[in-house]
Parts: sequence; structure tokens; C-alpha cells
Amino acid sequence: MSDSDSDSDSGSRPDLDFVQPWFLGPAAENDRLLEDLVVEFLRDHAYWRRNFHPEDGLRISAGARHAPAFLDVQARMRAELHRLSASLKRAVPFFHPRYVGHMTGDLLIPGLVAKLITTLYNPNNVSEEAAPVTLEWELQVGEQLARMFGFAVDDDAEPCAWGHLTSGGTVANYEALWNFRSVRFYGLALQAGAREVGFDPGPVGPAQKELSAYTAWELLNLSIDDTIALRRDVARHLRAHHPPPLFHAFAAAVRAERIESLGTAGFFLKHDLAPPRVLVSSSAHYSWAKGMKVLGLGTAHLVRVAVDDHMRMAVSHLRDELDRAEEGRIPVLAVVGMLGTTEFGTVDPIHAIADERDERRGRGVELGLHVDAAWGGYLTSVFRRPDGSFHGQDEVAEGFRHFPSDTVYRAFQALPRVDSVTIDPHKLGYVPYPAGAFVARNREVVDFITQEAAYVFDLGDETTPRPRRETLHNLGQYILEGSKPGAAAAAVHVTHRVLPLDSQGLGRLLKLTVRACEIFYDSVADIQARLEGRVRLCVPFEPDSNLICLAVNPWDNASAAAMNRFARAVFAHMKVEGHRPVQVKTFIGSYTSLLKSTLPGDQAHRILGGLRLDPDTFRLIPQDPAREADHLFILRHTLMNPWLLAGPDERSYIDHYWDWLEDVVDDVLAGGEWRQG
Repeated sequence: MSDSDSDSDSGSRPDLDFVQPWFLGPAAENDRLLEDLVVEFLRDHAYWRRNFHPEDGLRISAGARHAPAFLDVQARMRAELHRLSASLKRAVPFFHPRYVGHMTGDLLIPGLVAKLITTLYNPNNVSEEAAPVTLEWELQVGEQLARMFGFAVDDDAEPCAWGHLTSGGTVANYEALWNFRSVRFYGLALQAGAREVGFDPGPVGPAQKELSAYTAWELLNLSIDDTIALRRDVARHLRAHHPPPLFHAFAAAVRAERIESLGTAGFFLKHDLAPPRVLVSSSAHYSWAKGMKVLGLGTAHLVRVAVDDHMRMAVSHLRDELDRAEEGRIPVLAVVGMLGTTEFGTVDPIHAIADERDERRGRGVELGLHVDAAWGGYLTSVFRRPDGSFHGQDEVAEGFRHFPSDTVYRAFQALPRVDSVTIDPHKLGYVPYPAGAFVARNREVVDFITQEAAYVFDLGDETTPRPRRETLHNLGQYILEGSKPGAAAAAVHVTHRVLPLDSQGLGRLLKLTVRACEIFYDSVADIQARLEGRVRLCVPFEPDSNLICLAVNPWDNASAAAMNRFARAVFAHMKVEGHRPVQVKTFIGSYTSLLKSTLPGDQAHRILGGLRLDPDTFRLIPQDPAREADHLFILRHTLMNPWLLAGPDERSYIDHYWDWLEDVVDDVLAGGEWRQG
């Protein structure tokens, strides 16, 4: 379907006009704007340098630039920079609508300029002393993201959220596990520390009973909020009824009993605990397995929950796994829901996962709930009104044919109920790398991971029941990373300021990308008809966001292995190759695979049937070194470019993509190499 044939064409033009000032553009149409901004603020930076103690005079003389040595250095710098610039012409053109591959696109001008000019100042956001301006902006970015997710951010709110930037979603996911581990096992350390110094603080915690009266299972199954409340109760009792020496002895005893001191193995052995489990969908990002390794929790305890026919976490299987853990008295550290998988863009039923958590919490079984929204997190802006309220489903659906489904809408609506969220500004936030983010619903989790003494047990500040915002300015104490670029914070902060996180700001841009995905999806039927007799096309599952996959199989082929060879040959035409200039590629894309080991049987049957593949050929073949039969190789299209519906002529880039794909299919079919097993 061409954009001109779409019933929403007239409605999309204002949105395309809205986008035009924000990007450099596929043909650098806004180069003068970018140049003017960079030059203006470069001169401003030079002025700042000249006026920092101008009485000191100049260190580089006016005549130095004419000296032979100076000219030689200048020439060598220019030569190397020209080599760099020439080499970068082989870089991937993420900015162009002919690029439909990985999760990266063009950069918003405000974030790009902010990153460039802030790099001149080179702030290090590890602490306020090294970044008095950009560190505050980073905390504001955390609050902006938290507010978008529906968390409370006012200082007097309880709980009060916080967030910060990371190098990417992988580190943010590590941090989620780190937070859950530190809080979940704290109650046992608190009880052991009290026993060590020989005191019991009286009625404390959610059950308002003696600390010694709590069972290990009860302490393991306190929520984050309940653990924080228990800790406060104990601190109040200490301050009110015990002298400072006992107070300090107790704090030291608790530190010695914590999992951070004893180590994972030592802590579990001491308390005779089964290692905790973390549950993720089988389509979750590989960083979760890496995180289990990094934190010493072990990949053997990462439980892959099956997905349903839409590649979303199957709640029925989640329930079975939670039942199994509960029956075995095995703590579940967290369940991780995906808000847009990086492979398929699908959205897990966050609302149903939260319901399952709440039901089990009612019978004394706790599980942390984290949402990996590295890809889809910014789509929350589509659902938010400028006043922060949540749009009704019918309001969001205006201008769309499919989005949002009931599951997708309810998943985004449930975000205020989760404990923490990962989001990547350098994906759908369109800002430069590196810029991931971690956001927690309750700011007080930082007091469990700080590298300094926890101030809830600080006798010098008896009036402070929870972290003050200004304490977060010593950011390096609360995060996994050390030195970190303040320029990244500036890029995200400025972008959020000029393009707010609501349906009239960033959400308006993202609507275009979702609409492009819908047009792509709806036009598959037309291309299927065009290619009848040559290949069969199949969209394995309806897209939830702005990412869509496509399986392609020769018309008369029934072998999964042969289909994979054919699809790889098609992909070779859209693959970036380091030895060839990218300009020879008409379109550039990416791929993924549907693994037999994780694909539900009903879904596999449906997809194989649509492609007319023999199910007996979709199997593990140990003696096959290429392993071409244990998966289905599919083309993956990330449609985040806002210009996809504004083609080089009256037709959209999606129409041109189908024309190109038809030519490629004919070329690969004629070659026939894919038939060779």
C-alpha cells in the first residue's frame, strides 16, 4: 500500500511537517541550522575560556601558529582527520529511511548539539565536584523518565522515584538485579546483626512483631517498601532506646552479615537458602544471562518463561514456574517483563504479571518486578497527555488501524505498579550513544547499595528517615559505573526539555514510526499476491510497536534448512559489508531467528503452515555443522525513521522497499545456490 493510498495520508502531513526541524535530515537538509548552532556555541565556549582569570594572559602566543613545528603538527592532525573522515564514509547510514536494520536512527539536533558543546567542557558525572551542572541535569532526566512512567517524583511523595543514566540498557539491567539482590536479602542480615549484638528492637516491620520472631521465609518475602519500613523501624528503636556504642556495633554487625560481605555462596550457605531465581521471557535480551554471571547468581537460576503466539510472555507458564518456586521454598528475586523485545518489538503483558505479583504478595510470597523497556520505553510518551495523565485507549488509537492492542495498552498503563524500569534514550530517544537509563520507583533503594555508611543508621542526622535528593549528587556511590560523561546527560536533558515526553512532544514523532509499521504490515498482503508462485511471505506475529519481522520461503520449498539458506541469500543483499561501500546497498536491514528450542508448538505449527514447510524438517540435526534446521531465519525491520512515509517521489519508502525486495527475490531464485544443502 502506498502512503497516497492510505486513508490517513492527509492526516500524516502535519506530523511530517512537525518532524522537519528536529533532524539533520537524510540529505543533510538542515546542515546550516546545525552549523550555525555548533559555531555559535563553540564561540561561546571560547569566550568562557578567555574570561576565566583573563589576567593570566595567553599561554599560546599569536605567532606560535606560524612556527614550523606548529605547522607540522597542524598538517599531521589534518591528515589523520581526513583519513578518519574518509573511513567514516563506510559507516552505516542510520539516518536514512533506506536503513531499516538495528535499533538506531538519526539524531535529534538538540541532543546532538548539546552533546557536542558539552564535550568541550568534559564534565564527569561521577560527583557534583566534577560536574556541578550536568549531574543535576542527569537527576532531572531520571525524574522526567520516572514521571513519564507514572512514578511519583516530588520529594514529599512516598515512595519517591529516582533514575540516572547508564552506558546502555545492559548496565541498567545489571543494576536492576543488583538493587533487587541488595534489598531482598537485607532482612536476614538485619536479623543476624541484631542477634550478634544481643538485642531485639521490639515490634517492627509489616507484622509488627519482634525481629527475632520473623522466619527466614518471611524476611525473604518482604517487598522493597516493607524492607525499607522494617529498616526504619529498627533505626528508630535504636535511636530512642540504646546508646551510640550499641548503635555503631549493630550497624557494623549488619554490614558483616550482608550478602555483599559474605558473598553469594557464603550467604546462601549460612542461611541454608536455595539460590534465588530470576524469571524472564524466552525472547528476553541476552544481557539478563550476562547479569546473572556478573552478579554471581548463575545462569542455571535464570528461568526462561515460554512465550505465547504473539511472542509475549505466557502468563500461564509464568504462573507454573512461580508455583514451582513457591512449593520448593525458592525465592524469586525478580520477574522481568519486556516492553518491546529487541528481537521482535513485542510487549509482555505487564499488567498480568503485576496482577500475579499482587496475588502472591497477598499470601506472603514476594517477587520483584522489573520492566526491560530499553526499546519500547519511550513509546510511553504516546500514552501521556502533557499534564501527565494517561490517555484513554480510544484516544491513543486515533490515526492507527491496529495500535494499541488491548494487551499493549494495559501493559503501558501498568507501568506505575512495577519496581524499576530500563530505558535507552539512545534508541527511541534519538540521542547519541552512550545513553541508557535505570529508573526505580522507590528512591530509598539507594541506601542499600551505597558505598558509604547508610545514613539511616547515622546518628548525626536523626530527622532524616530517607535519602535527601542532594545526597544523590554523590552519584558514584549509588551506581555500577564510575566515571561517566556529563555530555550524555546534557544531550538527554536538552532533548527532553524541547521535545517533552508526552503525546504532543516526542510521542508525536513516535506515532509516525508506529504508523509506518502499520502500513508495512497492512501492505504485506499486496506483496504476497505479487510474489505468488515465486515465494511465500509470512509476518510471524503482529507487531506491537514499530518493529516487524518477515519470513520468506521459495514457493515450492518444504525444507526449513533450504528456506534459511534462501533467506540468508536475500539478506546478503541488505547486509553491511566492511569491504564494500554502503552506497551499493539499496536498503540495509537486519535479521533474527525463531529458535525451535523456544518457539511454542502452536506458533511453530502456524508459521510453518503459512510458509508450507514440512514440520519434520524443523528439528535439531546434531551432525549438521551449519545447524540450519533448528531455527527459522527471518528478516527484521526496525521502522524508527520518521521519513519512511515521505518517499523520494509520490510513493513511500515502504513501496520502494517492496519493489526492491521483489527484484532481490527474483535474483536469488535465479541463482539457485540456496538449493545446495
